[in-house]
Amino acid sequence: MADEAPRQTARPARVDATRFGVVVLVGVLLWLVPTPEGVEPRAWQLLAVFVATMVGIILRPMPMGALAFVAVSFAVLSGTLTIAEATGGFGSTVVWLVVAAFFIATAFVKTGFGTRIAYHFMRLLGKRSLGLAYGFVVTDLVLAPAIPSNTARAGGVIFPILKSLCVSLGSDAALGTQRRIAGFLTFTSYQGVVVTSAMFLTAMAANPLAASLAAQQGVEISWALWAVAGFVPGVLSLLVVPFLIYRLYPPEITHTPEAPELARQRLREMGPMSRDEWVLLAVFVFLLTLWIFGGALGVNATATALAGVAAMLATGALAWQDILEERSGWDTFIWFAVLVMMATQLGELGLLAWFTERVSGVLGEGHWLPAFLSLSLIYFYVHYFFASNTAHVSAMYAPFLALAIAVGTPAVLAALVLAFFSNLFASMTHYGTAPAPILFGSGNVEIGDWWRLGALISVVNIVIWLGAGSLWWRVLGLW
Repeated sequence: MADEAPRQTARPARVDATRFGVVVLVGVLLWLVPTPEGVEPRAWQLLAVFVATMVGIILRPMPMGALAFVAVSFAVLSGTLTIAEATGGFGSTVVWLVVAAFFIATAFVKTGFGTRIAYHFMRLLGKRSLGLAYGFVVTDLVLAPAIPSNTARAGGVIFPILKSLCVSLGSDAALGTQRRIAGFLTFTSYQGVVVTSAMFLTAMAANPLAASLAAQQGVEISWALWAVAGFVPGVLSLLVVPFLIYRLYPPEITHTPEAPELARQRLREMGPMSRDEWVLLAVFVFLLTLWIFGGALGVNATATALAGVAAMLATGALAWQDILEERSGWDTFIWFAVLVMMATQLGELGLLAWFTERVSGVLGEGHWLPAFLSLSLIYFYVHYFFASNTAHVSAMYAPFLALAIAVGTPAVLAALVLAFFSNLFASMTHYGTAPAPILFGSGNVEIGDWWRLGALISVVNIVIWLGAGSLWWRVLGLW
């Protein structure tokens, strides 16, 4: 799912009637519950549609875009929303930021620039297995600011190179030799993707959704603020986690002199950088510069992304046909716009304020810190029940942020911590975010090892981000 959904095949997808029936039943039951006192009837009806949509995202009776289309159509036909309200999300700047970033990701894959970056890091760091792992992690770190699809990064760039390398080293699940090095590299690369997804606003599709939901509660998170706040704890996690996995889940091969030579060979086969790669590099630098300094210059992050896409179209580095064929991007455009719209309308209809008022009193009158820690940990570990970052953020980010602010937590701190956790919680399971099934499906890591190590790494990430991270955020004046 689109933390991002993997690309759909051309074959029409069938609707799972049983699962769709469950989705409808959930929506109908909630719709029939009497509207609580103090809640506008339309708000309660929209909540029923929203909850049914979340259940649908989890059960997947049909593709997410189709599910969102059905949900918004019902909301209009039932009189819950006007057509203007229902289509409001398609004009959201956050939605267009994500779509534009998908087009930029297409350029990285089409030109081979992302693959070239990966081979360069393999050449520089690949003499030892731990160095190889750091090479894949650093590759993802470099790609993450401009590629919002962690599936594209992990499944489209890193995993094919990783698999080819492991086969050349005689380590493959099909041969029963995955513990030689394939298991270690596969699991470490996944955990790296989890962390890099948390470090940038544009590194995972649900991040702009979190920023949009925060903005609806008066908390503005710019690209630069997100990146600066996530830099120190993110780098620490990227340094500590691979080493920890190396100690707890060590590969049998520790020296890999073949890897740098393989990388040099592949780079020779690729030849010098093409014109399109140079254009993409220039656009990449342009995007990062304006995303970092755009706030001071008065340049919107979405305008920057659209300008980057326009530059690649004008230079021919990206063809219009590439834009039209970016099915994941247009699919995300549909479901993302619908989710943003429903979340916005639930806030405007007063449901979030009603919920916050009812629940905040339960948390007590004490200092905000214990209450916020409790909320954060609940938000984090309930992800065991989600197979998508997007579904989790859509369902829980706004109410948990509202509660955190209600108990006195500094608003920007609360919004950022929950946003970071909206990525880090995917470390725990083999289904927690879209790249997980791809890497787990290789068979290189046993499910027991994945869950055991994932649970431990979740604790390590929490300690790093709430420990060292909180000190860094104190320096930044966030609390």
